[in-house]
Amino acid sequence: MFGKRKKSSSQYADDGYDEADDYNEADDYDAAEYAPADDYDYDDAPTDERSYAGVDFDADTPQGQPGPYDYEDVAELLENVSEQRLDLGSVLLPVPPGGQLQVEMTPDGQPQAVHLATEHGRITVAAYAAPKSEGQWRLVAADLAESLRKDGARVSVENGPWGRELLAITEGADLRFIGVDGYRWMLRLVAAGPSGAANDGSPLVRAARATLSETVVRRGEDPLPVREPLPVVLPQQLSEQLAAAHQQQVEAQQQAMSAQATAAQTGPPSVLPPRMPEGPRRGADGSAMQQLGLN
Repeated sequence: MFGKRKKSSSQYADDGYDEADDYNEADDYDAAEYAPADDYDYDDAPTDERSYAGVDFDADTPQGQPGPYDYEDVAELLENVSEQRLDLGSVLLPVPPGGQLQVEMTPDGQPQAVHLATEHGRITVAAYAAPKSEGQWRLVAADLAESLRKDGARVSVENGPWGRELLAITEGADLRFIGVDGYRWMLRLVAAGPSGAANDGSPLVRAARATLSETVVRRGEDPLPVREPLPVVLPQQLSEQLAAAHQQQVEAQQQAMSAQATAAQTGPPSVLPPRMPEGPRRGADGSAMQQLGLN
């Protein structure tokens, strides 16, 4: 859809990247219960050569190459397709058909991650600061594979349109990690779904690759440490809605805590002993039953 990027892949960096700190997208799937990894070996044979077979993108793109794109290269073209993308500050994402936005918030109400929920599984795209020369994703993939195995996942490395991809099989979900090196940024996508959903050619993986092929990264000019996540900024309307919902949640928690504190101060409510049934009332002319003519 956009023009080719101005910066060639030969300009990208080779630097370390500790992926263990960024493996938060998979926390929902209980890493402690991953299956044994004995029958999967880390095969380093896959290369980083790109082959876009199986990726849906605009065939009219110059040189027939899809994204992800650098914002500086496609800023003018974005004016015509801005409504087709969700602007999250550091990344501009196309939302797949039927996709729903899920925002993960920090305890203080700041956006931490944005997920695209589809009928086949969940797609998470995040951008990170990176050096200028290539090799970032290759190192990240190696570190990530080691971290996954330590958690008990079965990990294999496969060739994808952008080079190496990681497939992790767990008890709770199947995960596919796709990474792309850019100019001073690295983009990582995680596709997560039930058993078999992350296999090559599945509907979830096709949707993930199509999303990645049309994603735009807005790196900015500020110097950032390598592996620093690029900030997520929500659209104003969505941000206001989430802020209001977060405030309501905080107020509800405060009210619950206040009620608990009040109950603790006053102590348990007093309980009267059960009242014993009284005998028949006695009057001047006999018992109550006798007065009613029932005895």
